[in-house]
Amino acid sequence: MAPTIRYCTTADRVRIAYSDEGEGPVLLQCNSAWESFASERPINAVAFGPVRRGRRIIRYDYRGVGLSDRDAKVFTLAAMVDDLEAVIRSANLERFDLLASTFSVPCAIAYASRHPECLDHLVLSRGFLRGTDVIPRENLDAIVNLITTNWEMASQMLLDQGPRENSREALLAANQIRQDISAAATAQWLIDLYESTNVVELLPTIDTPTLILHRIEDSLFPFSAAQEMAARMPQARLVALPGTGPVLHEVDATATSQSIVDFLNDGRQEQGQRTGDTVAGPFRTVLFTDIVGHTEMMQRLGDARGRDVLREHERITRDLLKQHGGAEVKTMGDGFMASFNSVTSALDCAIGLQRAFSNFQHQTSNIQIRVGLNAGEPIEEDGDLFGATVILASRIAAKAGAGEILVPDTVRGLLSGKNFLFADRGEFVPKGFDESMRLYEVRWRPDAVAGEE
Repeated sequence: MAPTIRYCTTADRVRIAYSDEGEGPVLLQCNSAWESFASERPINAVAFGPVRRGRRIIRYDYRGVGLSDRDAKVFTLAAMVDDLEAVIRSANLERFDLLASTFSVPCAIAYASRHPECLDHLVLSRGFLRGTDVIPRENLDAIVNLITTNWEMASQMLLDQGPRENSREALLAANQIRQDISAAATAQWLIDLYESTNVVELLPTIDTPTLILHRIEDSLFPFSAAQEMAARMPQARLVALPGTGPVLHEVDATATSQSIVDFLNDGRQEQGQRTGDTVAGPFRTVLFTDIVGHTEMMQRLGDARGRDVLREHERITRDLLKQHGGAEVKTMGDGFMASFNSVTSALDCAIGLQRAFSNFQHQTSNIQIRVGLNAGEPIEEDGDLFGATVILASRIAAKAGAGEILVPDTVRGLLSGKNFLFADRGEFVPKGFDESMRLYEVRWRPDAVAGEE
């Protein structure tokens, strides 16, 4: 059945076109700002097939785009939210899931902060938080000038952000973009969004279950924005995808769309669960520490003096966890298990611990620790964490030597561009797991070789 196309009017009298098709739970999908739902890219139509199946799908064109009012002049973040709210009112939506990508992500964040009672789930794909995340101020004038003087070249530059094998697809998309929006409107979009977009302070106010999808090496929208979202939003889950460019690459579009389906379906099933049930929690970085030679130290010092050393170890560890926003999950006497909302904060804490204990001087003994980290969605139950993410973090810590910090390749990827130094420690098959993983040592000492990675 062909979608029904309707029109609505915003508070500032701009006409907005939207489509309404299907039946079931409502998914409102915000296109990337410059793309019309009427000219959807083939790869997106295929990739979103599983997501849209069995749902009522609402899509719309922003002002200045596609079937909406092409004479609009104002393209601020507030104007984008007005467009979205006009569609919601016209379609009589009360509760729904909201999916946004690229330039629509700040709009979705602003709406979620303003209307939490309306949203069941929020999916944010390849987004950003500030205008400066995407365009450095010194580059804005040059980009705007290119758009207004050579719109054909500029449209290709703005869209050709995927792998080279998708360059033909990007070329076709650039041709379509030029039909969906004018060069003048695109230039004004960039200027208005750059000056009006900063939604960082809204993140802690969003309590809606949120799935964040982003490629680690994205060349246009920085992965650090996705990390910041995951760290600051109370119920956010981050899916870190390998590679660069759009989330929906041809090579893995099906798997990516399935992750969205699983999130929406699992979240809906969890709504009826009792408090205290075992459920998968938000994205966390899990840190394990362990005192090297603990048993020998206790035998050498005896219980009383050994306990004095352990008390100092606990004080230093807890102080550093507090400084870096870590949550102590439990202590095992000779070590700690902690969790962090930010992978960067977790590694900063690990480095702080190693530096603190490398300088620790006690009248009876020194302390050396090993540290291991892993990131994922551990299972939460009664204040404790369980599951593969936790087990792997423990196995990685056990592999470390005195004064070492070890992380898996996935964590190293999450820290890309953060100026940490890594040394390849080779493949490792954790006990109880079938597949190997590559481990990296974090070079935290002042004499670390700058060229290692």
